Amino acid sequence: MKCPDRPYGSDTYSFFDKNRLNDMRYISILFFLLCSVAGWSQQNIVDRLQQRQVGQGTVTVHQDARITSLLGTIHVKSTEDSEPKTLKARGYRVQVYAGNNSRVAREYANEMATKVREEFPDLPVYAYFQPPRWLCRVGDFRSIEEADATMRRLKASGIFKEVSIVREQINIPLD
Repeated sequence: MKCPDRPYGSDTYSFFDKNRLNDMRYISILFFLLCSVAGWSQQNIVDRLQQRQVGQGTVTVHQDARITSLLGTIHVKSTEDSEPKTLKARGYRVQVYAGNNSRVAREYANEMATKVREEFPDLPVYAYFQPPRWLCRVGDFRSIEEADATMRRLKASGIFKEVSIVREQINIPLD
């Protein structure tokens, strides 16, 4: 079957026809030009706020140029510096409070943790729920002797009455 619109009298349509390739080239060039113009026209929020528009007020933004340069960027938190490295090991902690599974027990465990932090700011404090009760425990001790010395300090303060030593997984900082 002859194709009437083909100048060279080809019998079939070809994908690699010169006219078709020229059309595809023009379409692709047009597409890339539109994409580049769209990229130039993007504005940040500060530019859009400061544009003058008929019937609307005028906004003036006074800020450091470094803030404007940060617009549109994504902050990624570094995992290397974010948290100190710790090693988990079996050790001892001093238990200051053990409650039940109620909201009041939770509040009291957190209250006891706050009191320990105020009186002994050098000790790590852990208030958490271990089913079926709320606990407040203090310290990360490798030996029972260290835990006993801290338990005696807590009792001597007069604030903490029912303290005991418990064996638990502790956090050892790797410095």
